[in-house]
Amino acid sequence: MNKKILAIYYTQSGQMGEIIDAFTAPLIEAGASVEKASVKPAANYDFPWTGKRFFSVMPSCVLGVPAPLEPLNLKETKYDLIILGYQPWFLSPSIPTNSLLQTEEFKALLKNTPVITISAARNMWINAYVRVKKMLNDAGATLVGNIALVDKHPNAVSFITIFYWMLSGKKERYLNIFPKPGVAEQDIKNTKTYGETVNKYLALGNWSEMQNELIKQKAVEINYTLMFTEARAKPIFAAWAKFISKRKNQTPWLSAFKYYLFIALFLGAPILITLDALFLKPFSSNRIKRKKLNYLQVTN
Repeated sequence: MNKKILAIYYTQSGQMGEIIDAFTAPLIEAGASVEKASVKPAANYDFPWTGKRFFSVMPSCVLGVPAPLEPLNLKETKYDLIILGYQPWFLSPSIPTNSLLQTEEFKALLKNTPVITISAARNMWINAYVRVKKMLNDAGATLVGNIALVDKHPNAVSFITIFYWMLSGKKERYLNIFPKPGVAEQDIKNTKTYGETVNKYLALGNWSEMQNELIKQKAVEINYTLMFTEARAKPIFAAWAKFISKRKNQTPWLSAFKYYLFIALFLGAPILITLDALFLKPFSSNRIKRKKLNYLQVTN
């Protein structure tokens, strides 16, 4: 199989690099030419983060403001398949991913090209996926598959562990009590199975049923509670981002947003989820099914 594939991704911690390696292994074994390219911002986002630095990127991230990138220096001008690996930041595509999708060079590569997206998130990935999906569509790409990898631990637990990892740089058990942060090692290894599925449809030259098979393999799943929470957080994040971006001195407002986030997660969200479970969810099964199906699929 003499197919040219570009696997392009951004990573700080190295986790997405591991995912891309596992995912593309079956394609390489089948004889495809897989070019792996890591997106490099001109001003890098150092890992581990500091708390101040992490929250400082929120307005630009949510508002989709691009940042300069290092030259891509890709080998080809046309590929048979592009695999895009990215992370959600603040319920939005990370700044390096958003910036990549706005570069004319990359948009030219995307035009009339099949694309598979693969994300690694703490748990909320839907809003970022919707935005990436739109940007790919605007560039003339053909989205044929989506895989969403998440930390499967409870929301409050993963919130604590991800901050420990993000601020310490250590992907280990916090206090030797909490689970390891990020996407589980077994889930990363299991992306090889999804790569085998992709390989089958790449050989066929027909992508029409691939996403359905990936869904059956649980390459992408939707947790209703998280979907509900994310839908309500999205406009609030946008309002905060617009407000803070207009302030000359953003530091106190970013600090206020940080405390709002903690209160919303540990106090506000549980109350809203309880009210929804009592008064809305029991009467909205058809609407919920339609929304889930829309986010699971790759077609508009």
